[in-house]
Amino acid sequence: MKISTKGRYALRLMADLATYPKGETVPLRDIAERQDISIKYLEQIVSVLNKAGYVRSIRGSGGGYSLTADPKEYTVGMILRLTEGSLAPVSCLETEVNTCPRAQDCSTLFLWEKLYSAINEVVDNITIADLADNSKLFDYIGSYCI
Repeated sequence: MKISTKGRYALRLMADLATYPKGETVPLRDIAERQDISIKYLEQIVSVLNKAGYVRSIRGSGGGYSLTADPKEYTVGMILRLTEGSLAPVSCLETEVNTCPRAQDCSTLFLWEKLYSAINEVVDNITIADLADNSKLFDYIGSYCI
């Protein structure tokens, strides 16, 4: 499994917004400059986040984007599943029920299940607030990369 730029940039966008007080809007071009991401690409990503209800947009002078909920309410898993789809390392684990005809005889299935469980454990227990706090730390120390 490899996380695309869409997923990574969505996390950076959400972490950036999380550094602002609730309700304060941030122009997308400001985020694009800070995060060194194309504004056109950010527009595509923010559209997905907006449709999901994770961010809201305010038009006009003083407009921009803000989170709709507290940054602690968004997990990394929520954002990645929205932008990436399944986080399963193999296709047979992408659905609730494994319908692979080889599942009963698969000698590697337990490995993929354990890996998938570990992935979910990590991404579902790190919040956007954690990323925002971490980015402040890295801004102080040096480099930051998601």
